[in-house]
Amino acid sequence: MGENEGLETHLQELRRGTIVLACLQLLRRTGYGYGLLVELEQRRFSVDANTLYPLLRRLEKQGYLTSEWNTDEARPRKVYRTSTAGMQLATTLTEEWTALTTAIASLTQKEI
Repeated sequence: MGENEGLETHLQELRRGTIVLACLQLLRRTGYGYGLLVELEQRRFSVDANTLYPLLRRLEKQGYLTSEWNTDEARPRKVYRTSTAGMQLATTLTEEWTALTTAIASLTQKEI
């Protein structure tokens, strides 16, 4: 494995958990899968549709998202929203992320 491959593997591992948290936060407002994919990309969360849609289904099955079909348009589309349990999870994950960020920052500060 080349240096760049190793780096990319580590970056993917680091990002993996952040996508769950980002989805829970962004879907506090009702949204479609494709719109979520676009917004994640705009916010520099790298994810593709083959990863996102199974993640949305898993979060829904776990009770962290709710969904319903919007049939107002010519083609029905599924809309998602973070459930109450999902909002609680997002709050907990955000607090943990903040604590981890602080801990990592303390490791990288130069000693005086």
